[in-house]
Amino acid sequence: MAKDFSKEEVIIDVDHLTKDYGYHRGVFDVSIKVHKGECYGYLGPNGAGKSTTIRHIMGFSKPQKGSTKILGIETFGHTDKILGKVGYLPGEPSIPSGLTGWGFIKMMQEMRGEVNQERLDYLLKLFKLDPSPNVKEMSLGDKRKLAVVTAFMNDPDVLILDEPTSGLDPVMQLVFIRFIVEEKKRGKTILLSSHIFSEVEATCDKISIIKDGVHVSTFDAEEVKKIDVKVYILSFRDKENMDKYLAKCPFEIVSKNESALKVVVKFKNTQYKEFIDSVLGIKLRTFAEKPFTLQDYFMSFYKEEKVFGGLGGVVGNTK
Repeated sequence: MAKDFSKEEVIIDVDHLTKDYGYHRGVFDVSIKVHKGECYGYLGPNGAGKSTTIRHIMGFSKPQKGSTKILGIETFGHTDKILGKVGYLPGEPSIPSGLTGWGFIKMMQEMRGEVNQERLDYLLKLFKLDPSPNVKEMSLGDKRKLAVVTAFMNDPDVLILDEPTSGLDPVMQLVFIRFIVEEKKRGKTILLSSHIFSEVEATCDKISIIKDGVHVSTFDAEEVKKIDVKVYILSFRDKENMDKYLAKCPFEIVSKNESALKVVVKFKNTQYKEFIDSVLGIKLRTFAEKPFTLQDYFMSFYKEEKVFGGLGGVVGNTK
């Protein structure tokens, strides 16, 4: 049974945040409450407003309307008061190229006024990072790992992560996901912005979907598994039978592939008998259920989009 985080203290509080840059760019009336010990997923494609929200949460930008607080502290104008309490991983870390990895680590330790050598050693080993080279000589993946290590090295209780696995190879992405799951078990409070469905599904307790700067849905992660929908993939023996089925199909056609003779249909659980009736007399090669996922739910808000900026490898119109 999922934990009821609503009874816990609110650690990150975004209240009706609005920042309008014009031409429909920005964030509009965004509200987020992340409770103690909760991992909150912020899901949307590139350009949807995730990073804008997080920059305001960190106090780097001033809201036009609304407020952003961490641990009850208004963040804009008080960034110095929260930096020592928060592990922040920006979407595009800025690391001075004149430093070695060790030099950057030392600089961040001095900024936060704290050294946790045991934690640092653990993270360097976990993410297989050698901080000896100059930053300008590091690969994109090693620069990203350096940013991850410095965000976590003081073992903060609050973690704000913007596209945390961007630039990491698939093996390190899995290492990072397992690490976040362990951090949750340790009671950390986490806000994780991402466009990778598997990352959000594996780690988050609550999820908000943002589109064009507006929240279009906020829900408990467990709710997706309980959605009253079935999706089936039908594979036909020939085009004649496929056309015959399409002509009488009473359900939503999620997609069709004429060359592969496949159709994907969606219907409610209560319509299962009606679905079976609809395929009687149709010559099929196979039909199989496709489990309903976070990706399916997300795509219901983005049906008209043509390109999704790398959203978990999904590209194309879902109609």
